[in-house]
Amino acid sequence: MLTFKTSKEIRAYFKSRSKSIGLVPTMGALHSGHLSLAKKACAENDYVVISVYVNPTQFNHKIDLESYPSNINSDKVLLDPYSDQIIFYTPDHKDLYPGKIQSKSYNFGSITAHMEGLFRPGHFDGVATVVEALFKNIQPKKAYFGEKDFQQLQMIKNLNAQKKMNVTIVSCPIVRENDGLAMSSRNLLLSPEQRKAAPVIYATLQTLNKKNLKSDVSLMNRFFKKQVEQHCLKVEYFFVASINDLIPVSKLELNKKYRFFVAVFAGKTRLIDTIELDRI
Repeated sequence: MLTFKTSKEIRAYFKSRSKSIGLVPTMGALHSGHLSLAKKACAENDYVVISVYVNPTQFNHKIDLESYPSNINSDKVLLDPYSDQIIFYTPDHKDLYPGKIQSKSYNFGSITAHMEGLFRPGHFDGVATVVEALFKNIQPKKAYFGEKDFQQLQMIKNLNAQKKMNVTIVSCPIVRENDGLAMSSRNLLLSPEQRKAAPVIYATLQTLNKKNLKSDVSLMNRFFKKQVEQHCLKVEYFFVASINDLIPVSKLELNKKYRFFVAVFAGKTRLIDTIELDRI
């Protein structure tokens, strides 16, 4: 497995090689969800750049940044089955922020106005700044993102179109633990009690998708909060939003596509999840 710390080294490596490049941007602490992205990327490209960079401008609280899990050696071990194709890229700040460590300003309209955009001001500008830098520096043919961060995924598609970067954005299904909890690097921060309780998030979303409450989002909201907060969890938000524009709705219309979007705190650890609603 080749390891580089600068995009200049990566470009130099591929200068005399006519190969297709895939990109899987990560913040490290890799798990099976990331591995599913790497596996798909390796199947569709000659080489795959796995970037590991904990981006400071997408965090709203310093303590969240400082506590974010990191283990480069474990990350490499997980990727070892694909080592012949993988470029392991661990940039420092100056490779992605040539000047100040400061995010750019973007306009993504309704895509980033609600859910994470509402509760984490500036978050998407931080994500977009690094993704734009990665796309320009690496120039991948395809880039791979998980649907757990569905709002982020839609934002990246919009960014790609706005900046005319011509990268094929590949969305990949959420990978879950056996008990349904969406895989996340932050799961490593959960206490045993919190980890035992966390699967109720997905279980309750599944129940809501089957129950006859779909005419009234406020009823669904109350049901979700009641079920989840019986445990050591605290609901930050619950939204049902149209897939097309990510605008939250209070009532559902026939033959339209919607998704649940939720954020839940387990102590200081913030967990998000999303699933598509069955058609009504």
